[in-house]
Amino acid sequence: MIKGQIHVYTGNGKGKTTAALGLSLRAVCAGKRVYFGQFIKGMEYSELKAANYLPNFEIHQFGRDCFIFNKPTEEDILAAKKGIEILEKVLKDNSYDVVVLDELNVAIYYKLISVEEVINLLRGKADNIEVIITGRYAPQQLIDMADLVTEMKEVKHYYKKGVQARKGIES
Repeated sequence: MIKGQIHVYTGNGKGKTTAALGLSLRAVCAGKRVYFGQFIKGMEYSELKAANYLPNFEIHQFGRDCFIFNKPTEEDILAAKKGIEILEKVLKDNSYDVVVLDELNVAIYYKLISVEEVINLLRGKADNIEVIITGRYAPQQLIDMADLVTEMKEVKHYYKKGVQARKGIES
């Protein structure tokens, strides 16, 4: 059995979720099973349709709306906690080879869940499962625990020129 590694994709640059989706595509094309759990997100993103096109790919959202411009509500916290409960089972039962915890770092940053809960979750995972954690603001404890950490650094972004999120590119 090959040991599954823990990846963290963080930083202020664009591409963390996109990188996780790319790895997911590669894994599915290699015959692996992927579970993609999205924290914070509850809006309609194009990747939600991926399961219609990719065998062995499952995606679920553990968010309601994008509250980033407001404070998280009790419902936001409950949605994140439910995600952790589901992922506890997913990470133990060996039904998946790759598990993505999309925007988990942001959920920690906004105190929807604690870094201690996440560390316990990761310590309980089956040895062979590859885990990818995305989101800005990765806490140092997760960086220390991870086997691979990539920081996306923004050098230039068209958003600053007023270009809004485009379907199929950013959403």
